[in-house]
Amino acid sequence: MVLRADRQGAAEHGHRITSAIACHVARAGGTVDQLTQLLLHPEHEGGRHTRHIALRSGQSRALDYIRRVWASASDAISSTRALGSRHEAYEVLAALRDRIETTPWRGERGRTALRVLRAHLNFAEIAGGPLHHASERQTAEEAGVSRTTLRVVYETVLRPRGWLRRLRVGHGREGSTWYLGDGKIPGHGGPALLSRFRSTQFPPDPALGEWTTPETATTADIDSTVLGHLMGHDAFAHHALGSAALVIISALHVRPAQTVAELVGTSSVSRATTYRSLRRLADHGLVQHTGETWALTPRALEGFGIHLPDDAGNGHTPAQGWADIAEQHGTWGIAAQRKALHAAERAAYQQALDRFTEHRSRAVVLVRDGRQVLVPMPRPDEIPPAWHAPHGRVLDPLTGRPAADWRVATDGRLILITPSDQRSYDELAAAHAEALSEWESVA
Repeated sequence: MVLRADRQGAAEHGHRITSAIACHVARAGGTVDQLTQLLLHPEHEGGRHTRHIALRSGQSRALDYIRRVWASASDAISSTRALGSRHEAYEVLAALRDRIETTPWRGERGRTALRVLRAHLNFAEIAGGPLHHASERQTAEEAGVSRTTLRVVYETVLRPRGWLRRLRVGHGREGSTWYLGDGKIPGHGGPALLSRFRSTQFPPDPALGEWTTPETATTADIDSTVLGHLMGHDAFAHHALGSAALVIISALHVRPAQTVAELVGTSSVSRATTYRSLRRLADHGLVQHTGETWALTPRALEGFGIHLPDDAGNGHTPAQGWADIAEQHGTWGIAAQRKALHAAERAAYQQALDRFTEHRSRAVVLVRDGRQVLVPMPRPDEIPPAWHAPHGRVLDPLTGRPAADWRVATDGRLILITPSDQRSYDELAAAHAEALSEWESVA
């Protein structure tokens, strides 16, 4: 007699153990034949899951399973690096941050993917390595985007381009397990181009040889730390300053006094969008220009641990706060509304789990002649006949009146009826009587 949930949990645990062994063999330079010999050895404890498959489904099925696990392990080993200490893990994260900051993130979708990837990098730095846990709601709040947008950039940019891998989907209160990649795809020489990477201000003229190369450069230069600090604010929502302004601020913080042509390359933002964003930032006193060069105003990033030299003669009034900018654009409160929505969704999901746990216990079955027989779950003790009332109702021993929420089953046991029950009392009693009869005939 084995619980169905326990069988599934044991199979998942056995698969994880097998995958770990396969990764170890692949990293040590072994072969699939050595892995097969190791897992099918009768005295090797780690091969219990594989030997169970061979016993239940045959040797060929077990060998196919080993080959699939080996292929997954080889792919994982080729795209990951063994970390021997926390210091090495932080070196990997630092190198990944440099790669993110020098990769061109073109188009609105690319800049949104940059925000999401920076959010995952924040979680990875807290976890101390590329392997980390995060839920969709948590990531959306950190990046300052909606869950719908988050899923789009997951499926179209980050996961296909090798920046992010979901190793395990989260359930209940546990977030998904993620692994940060380096954005390198086997068989591709360089970073993949994202959507809308060229300007659409004027159509190309083939006779003049226009648009033979992307408008923006092949490398960028931004400060992702500044971007990570600012991206969660309402001022950088889609209908406010937007992601383009966020990337331009990050580029100007690394290299002050850039021309528009230089900003187009360092920020990977098209020329038209760069002009539009600079005008918008200048209206709020966040940037200033001297001749053809642009730079951040001295107090633009004050309040985030970033201080620039004071300069009273800039001619602009520095922004009083990101909240004021968001209020001017009508986006103030979006982050708070998103967090409130996510909190309500979490509470509703937890209530559903609690109701499911209360009314649905794990089923216990017996296999008899190849047929599964449900074992009736134990119920409260039988009640005295004096408490029985007509129509299956039960008398309350304290008041002597029929209880509204309780009924008496056909076997004399109590059944609690609540508003969340999906079946009527008659259906519950009939199902219990049928299961009890079948159980007694087998027993």
